[in-house]
Amino acid sequence: TNWRLLYTPPSTGALNMAVDESILEHIHRGEALPTLRLYSWDPPCLSLGHAQSFADVDMERVKAHGWEVVRRLTGGRAILHTDELTYSVTGSAEDPILSGSILESYNRLAQALLFAVRELGLPVEMKEHSPSGPAGEPATLNLNPVCFEVPSTYEITVDGKKLIGSAQARKKEGVLQHGSLPLTGDLTRICEALVFKDEAARENAAQRLLARATTVSTVLNTSVESVISVETDWETAAQAFVKGFEAQLGIHFQRGELSRSESERAEELVKEKYANPTWTERS
Repeated sequence: TNWRLLYTPPSTGALNMAVDESILEHIHRGEALPTLRLYSWDPPCLSLGHAQSFADVDMERVKAHGWEVVRRLTGGRAILHTDELTYSVTGSAEDPILSGSILESYNRLAQALLFAVRELGLPVEMKEHSPSGPAGEPATLNLNPVCFEVPSTYEITVDGKKLIGSAQARKKEGVLQHGSLPLTGDLTRICEALVFKDEAARENAAQRLLARATTVSTVLNTSVESVISVETDWETAAQAFVKGFEAQLGIHFQRGELSRSESERAEELVKEKYANPTWTERS
């Protein structure tokens, strides 16, 4: 199977989300190959799930940190994108890798992600939870605005802590799945971006998050008895992802660029949608 591989430069949240959607439209029109895109965010950005209320966001704190807020095309809850490798997979729903139900395609892609993280030297496993609430998550935790709190079906975990969070949208144009691998830094920063009833609740959420989610450097540093901090850089992580998709899914990658048409459409989508308050600030 021939796919296109894109490495795109660090971008704003609005542009990152617009590029993913633009690629999806171009694939639907037969103007682009199925695509694995690897990217990062500058400045750090809080992304909200498609249906999440904007009221979850503490805009005053977000602005004080110099962060941005964007709303994704995919569901799920808030994620703070910083110090991470983000991937997006875009293709037709007929593509053998993406065909079937959300769970079937999610599971296939999870095999590639699992390979990638093992390639980075992490003792990962895949959690198969039984779906019990919306989107396969325990119904009791659906009040939680933070995405990384609850490992859902086929999450990539280390010692029961979530490492990669992914979300998928299946549209008439095709399938878009994207997700984040936190490389380093303090995961609890997201609690600064969300509304809590008081500081004790914020602190409590931060502690729960650390108990349930982790980063690549945290895992490597706990498994290596050494004084030197082990950091995996973006480039190394990106190579591991490419290797995982090739090895597990039999994909042959052609390194490419966004076409002029894709870039122009992405710019339009930034203005019309992703940088537009009517899209982002829905309650």
